[in-house]
Amino acid sequence: MLPGLSRRPLNRVLAVAAILLSALAATHPAAARTADLTAACPTTGFVSQHFHSGHNGVDIANDVGTPIYAVGDGEVTISGYIGDYGQWIRVLHPDGRISEYGHMSRRDVSVGDHVVAGQQIALMGAEGTNVDGSHLHLRIWGDTSTSYGIDPEAYLAERGVVLPCTPGSGPRPKPLVYPAESGRVVSARSADGRLEVFAAGSDGVHHAWQQEVNGNWSAWEPLGGPGNAELAIAPNADGRLEMFALGANTFQHRWQLSPSGGWSNWETFGGGGHDTAAGVNADGRIEVYASNPAGLFHRYQVAPNGGWSDWEPTGGGPANGRVEMEKSPDGRLEVFALGGDTFQHKYQTAPNGGWSPWDTFGGGGHDLTADHNADGRLEVFASGPEGVFHKYMTSPTSWSNWEPTGGPANSQLSSEHTPDGRVEVFAMNGSTAMHAWQTAVNAPYGDWAAFGGGGTEVTAVTNADGRMEIFGTSHAGTFHKWQTGFSTWSDWTWLNNTAGPALD
Repeated sequence: MLPGLSRRPLNRVLAVAAILLSALAATHPAAARTADLTAACPTTGFVSQHFHSGHNGVDIANDVGTPIYAVGDGEVTISGYIGDYGQWIRVLHPDGRISEYGHMSRRDVSVGDHVVAGQQIALMGAEGTNVDGSHLHLRIWGDTSTSYGIDPEAYLAERGVVLPCTPGSGPRPKPLVYPAESGRVVSARSADGRLEVFAAGSDGVHHAWQQEVNGNWSAWEPLGGPGNAELAIAPNADGRLEMFALGANTFQHRWQLSPSGGWSNWETFGGGGHDTAAGVNADGRIEVYASNPAGLFHRYQVAPNGGWSDWEPTGGGPANGRVEMEKSPDGRLEVFALGGDTFQHKYQTAPNGGWSPWDTFGGGGHDLTADHNADGRLEVFASGPEGVFHKYMTSPTSWSNWEPTGGPANSQLSSEHTPDGRVEVFAMNGSTAMHAWQTAVNAPYGDWAAFGGGGTEVTAVTNADGRMEIFGTSHAGTFHKWQTGFSTWSDWTWLNNTAGPALD
């Protein structure tokens, strides 16, 4: 892979916003602005400082450890630590607004978690340099590129919540767990927030991990296992990661012995095949799909953290297809399988339930990636000889037509979310690496931009603080590149100055 550097042209978002606005409603429907304006009480306490020209937000004071609640449904885009805020959280809501919470003593949610209004997300504290006593600093943003947000008291009052307020005692649903990208290099966060990465070379699987949250990396260690395997990774219900490696002649898996802890040895999981993907049911049970010359098969945990069913046929699917999984807003898993001549799709008919028949989703192609918008609608990208195309949900049960986006021909694909909730897509072939991103939340995509030289595999993942980290492979080894801010990137470099496995 040849090093390359791309810096996002932030001004382009503003320049094209007016042009795209009228087309967006007709060609790429976004979630409507909140029709029935509702919100939840963020915490108990008294207002110690209001929103004004010298104070961007509202302060609600109470004792250390007072519970803090999400003011609305949404997805956690930042959950981390910063100097002036201490521990802080951002939640992106389906209408594009962002709620921000600062100075907490504890965070109960991670980046990527889906929360509902009134769900506990943290405990109040007095952390950070810009703090005087225990309180919640609450901000509401319409556009985080501006200097000031929206008056939180007015925002809440418009939605029926007047400060001071009393939080409700409604249910605390578990956050949605979205599938991680599968491929020959995969990455996911351990329960403590540290990223772990696995890459499958010809001599087996290699492993590296962050030594601290959002921090530096270990050296690569060889694990053995199938050579040139396709990998998938998913968390168990108790937080232990489980990793799956499918080779031409064998399928093996290993798992953490405790959350964020060491790993088991390899155990046989099945026979050989072509590709695999893993996702988590709404009740926490892992489900695994795999393709071979006879089509698609699946296997699933019979109980959370428990044993496994036998392999079962799925009634078809493309022979030796490329497989990815995603999750609908109501918690149902969806599977996308791309072959050389056809693209097929199936989905759970209810959370934790049975599966629909395979349906035709498009023509054949080279690789695919699936992700979700801030409003929960799924987006699917596929590459072929003419570049990259995408298709997206227009409602919970209907899809757009395929649309061309340009991009590298016959490229390997991956996708992730920017810290403000826009989907970003990465494409790499033997000649180039490129990326494209939504121009606004739930919106169309801008032009492709250079992201580096060519390679053989790419995957994207998110740090605990919301910054994306990208892994790319080539004949020389495995590299990574990460956001140094929320719109700038590092150069491509080795992990811990070690090359990592080469992937052909």
